[in-house]
Amino acid sequence: MYAIILIYANCKVNSYLLNIRFLRAKKYENNPFDKQISMHGFIFCLFGLFLCLIKPKTMHEREEIMASFGRFLDVLDELREKCPWDRKQTSQSLRPNTIEECFELCDAIIADDTQNICKELGDVLLHVAFYAKIASEKGQFDMKDVCDRLCEKLIYRHPHVFGETVAETAGEVCKNWEQLKMTEKDGNKSILSGVPNAMPSLIKAYRMQEKAANVGFDWDNQEGAWEKVREEIAEVEAEIKAGNKENCEKEFGDLIFSLVNAARLNGINPDNALELTNTKFRNRFNYVEEQSKDRGKNLKEMSLAEMDELWNEAKSRGL
Repeated sequence: MYAIILIYANCKVNSYLLNIRFLRAKKYENNPFDKQISMHGFIFCLFGLFLCLIKPKTMHEREEIMASFGRFLDVLDELREKCPWDRKQTSQSLRPNTIEECFELCDAIIADDTQNICKELGDVLLHVAFYAKIASEKGQFDMKDVCDRLCEKLIYRHPHVFGETVAETAGEVCKNWEQLKMTEKDGNKSILSGVPNAMPSLIKAYRMQEKAANVGFDWDNQEGAWEKVREEIAEVEAEIKAGNKENCEKEFGDLIFSLVNAARLNGINPDNALELTNTKFRNRFNYVEEQSKDRGKNLKEMSLAEMDELWNEAKSRGL
């Protein structure tokens, strides 16, 4: 499409140049019809060039992707053999780096930074392949086994795509997914066993509630969840007044858990919601700090009223 437009535009601009020469030679400079046609050609040419500039990146063919993946595995093999740092790595030594890379990918996603997302996905892919490489050296499994098991799992858990099961909604798909996991030979032994203990608490609460809801353990309506939130707030306030620190912590945990439930039932991911607020707070507080420096003041020297004024200023600027 872009090529056709550009070719047509090129013909138009050539016509434009020829017309100008012809008009000058014949002294028809004042012919409005010829000038209009020529100008349209010039504008169309500019439009075609503009489209070429904004043309989206062409995605690669499957053969190119597979060749690039093969090259990546070759590079990893060579690094494992020749680089002292890569050679000494184990699954345990890589684990902290893997966590860091996942957080860096999340940062790029939150920032909607396409170039960094691409870069960080590569880093995460490196770790996936690295673990498989280490396992292959021990004769445990290799990258083919990883891909094969993933494909088998995806096909098995999507019977509405690869089988005869009917699932019209995403909710029905999730319910089928959880039930199928329970029937797998090496699948989860209980509904909640698939939620890692090491998962951050807020996400863990959301995932446990989600899994329980998939088997019918859920509120009948949103109002029930909000009533539970109000109940938990009252219990927290009562424990605070009683001065019972240990119970305060427990009740506060119940309150947060009930808020996560209310968010889920309203189609809100609480972790994403909290991250939006974290970002907003960071941006506004950074503004307060920068403005205080511009005024030659240290934040510790400023009154709360002065900081509030700058905070509201940041808010009015859309930060």
